[in-house]
Amino acid sequence: MPDSSTYTPPAIWQWNKENGGHFASINRPIAGATHDKELPVGRHPMQLYSLGTPNGVKVTVMLEELLALGHSGAEYDAWLIRINEGEQFGSGFVSINPNSKIPALLDRTDAATPVRVFESGAILMYLAEKFGNAFLPKDGAARAECLSWLFWQMGSAPFLGGGFGHFYAYAPEKYEYPINRYAMEVKRQLDVLNQRLAVNEYVAGSEYTVADIAVWPWYGLLVKGQAYNAGEFLQVHEYTHVVRWADQVAKRPAVQRGRKVNRVNGDLANQLRERHDASDFDTKTQDKVEAAASASASSSPAR
Repeated sequence: MPDSSTYTPPAIWQWNKENGGHFASINRPIAGATHDKELPVGRHPMQLYSLGTPNGVKVTVMLEELLALGHSGAEYDAWLIRINEGEQFGSGFVSINPNSKIPALLDRTDAATPVRVFESGAILMYLAEKFGNAFLPKDGAARAECLSWLFWQMGSAPFLGGGFGHFYAYAPEKYEYPINRYAMEVKRQLDVLNQRLAVNEYVAGSEYTVADIAVWPWYGLLVKGQAYNAGEFLQVHEYTHVVRWADQVAKRPAVQRGRKVNRVNGDLANQLRERHDASDFDTKTQDKVEAAASASASSSPAR
């Protein structure tokens, strides 16, 4: 229903921390740490601090793809950052990403001079270049095409997540204008992608690249009805070429592994909340963790 009320912005905006919304308890108009908390550091070269959101999935898929190619230097520890609890505002996290957004990567290959990288697109490029332009064409038109689509995703996703997703799924009240505005833009983006994939196997061309790794967690999952419960509303089945590509990418073992890492929702068997070794996929998914805890509790003597 259209909102019949009108809102006149005041001369000076004032922050009202009592405003509702899914993330009202952690949103604020200033940057910086809210509390002191050092980040844990594991034994691998790459230390990832993240959550299994689309932007987080990009990086865990990339790391798993690199490991699948045999790049042992891409071994990583993935630490869970619960953004709904404000853990991204801890001093240790802010020291890696002053913007307080996941994912954040600390490359400790040289422990004396660790390298921080933030913003998911920057992390994908950093990792690709570090490992011999893996999943990134080396030069020329192919590289330009790949980077164009990578940055297309970085520029488009805020309309999908922060725009459509917020007003359709998370806002405390539903308003017709913003939902219509962002639904129109998301469908336009899907059509851009659908037309591209009608004539190319992958987003950047004939090869699987960082562009696919960046786009799939957002638009691939959207057309499979796994984002915002908006599949019917957006009629995502109409984008047949995107659906074909989404299914193709989803079959990759590294994609399947990467999507499990730092995940805290859905099927427990697909949640590996922290990843510190490749064997964790077999032994430490949340279904096994909870089963072990239950077995331990039942075997403990009553007190």
